[in-house]
Amino acid sequence: MMSLPSKRNERIISGTLQDADRDLELSLRPRTLDEYIGQEQVKENLRIFTEAALNRGEALDHVLLYGPPGLGKTTLANIIANEMRVGIRTTSGPAIERQGDLVAILTNLEPGDILFIDEIHRLRRPVEEVLYPAMEDSVVDIMIGKGPGARSVRLELPPFTLIGATTRAGMLTSPLRDRFGVISRLEFYSNEELKTIVQRAARILGIAIDESGAWEIARRARGTPRVANRLLKRVRDYAEVRADGIITGEVARAALELFEVDEDGLDRIDRDLLLAIIEKFSGGPVGVDTIAAAINEEVETIEDVCEPYLMQIGFLQRTPRGRVATSRAYRHLGLTPPARVSQEQLFDLEGS
Repeated sequence: MMSLPSKRNERIISGTLQDADRDLELSLRPRTLDEYIGQEQVKENLRIFTEAALNRGEALDHVLLYGPPGLGKTTLANIIANEMRVGIRTTSGPAIERQGDLVAILTNLEPGDILFIDEIHRLRRPVEEVLYPAMEDSVVDIMIGKGPGARSVRLELPPFTLIGATTRAGMLTSPLRDRFGVISRLEFYSNEELKTIVQRAARILGIAIDESGAWEIARRARGTPRVANRLLKRVRDYAEVRADGIITGEVARAALELFEVDEDGLDRIDRDLLLAIIEKFSGGPVGVDTIAAAINEEVETIEDVCEPYLMQIGFLQRTPRGRVATSRAYRHLGLTPPARVSQEQLFDLEGS
């Protein structure tokens, strides 16, 4: 299957970090748990764990943060470092190619420091195995020499905290996952939380926006702060060119319709996906590889970007036989659900 490799990064509603987001996120990133909006249960747990570790004068337990992209895993890692008043070293799974690369990073950490590994599920297995003794016993084994004269040397490491972030917790090996003392799942944000995030970002960036404008952006942001901030930036451009520079509800709606983001946060690719299931495969079930071929999109994009949100809002179901479009998806697209979908929904309503 041929597809455009850049299409995923070009989507305005993609939670994946884009080059244009980097400076924006740095300027908007909260620095403390009190400034961080949303994820209340995760914040409360982290507040307890960090305060307890500080009181004991110990390094924080290793932390695993997982959930869809754009929900604030990197931000939380930096906040934890600030709360613990320690340094943080940031890298990613794909960037660590050899065992020696990871050993060099670990041996240069200061006592109590945090090592943040984004996309930790993409670590190569030989590299990952270096982490096992490091996380458990604060030691690392290195080989000196080659052939019959080679010998293993054990190096002591300072106490440190590993924070791993992943969008695919199921791809982590059991030995690695079991070594994390704190495992937190980040959930999609509510529209109210996103509205607060949009208003905070607007204040920092000096953007004139009223409450209806912030709400219109928030409800189309797919429960993801990164998407909300990106939409705010694009709507600001529209307001400056086509309006008087003030983002109202009407201006935000006009801008987002121009950008093909509908009232439920779906873009053209989401609608193409649902239409393919409905029109080409009679509503499903159909396999994800078949869907990807039908809409000329990457399987990874469908699984990581489209499906989590479509399932969250009840437009798509995963079944053992494949993906199925729900009656909500039909109605959203202005189509009449087939009898079997309507009957299933009626059964659900009667049973609830």
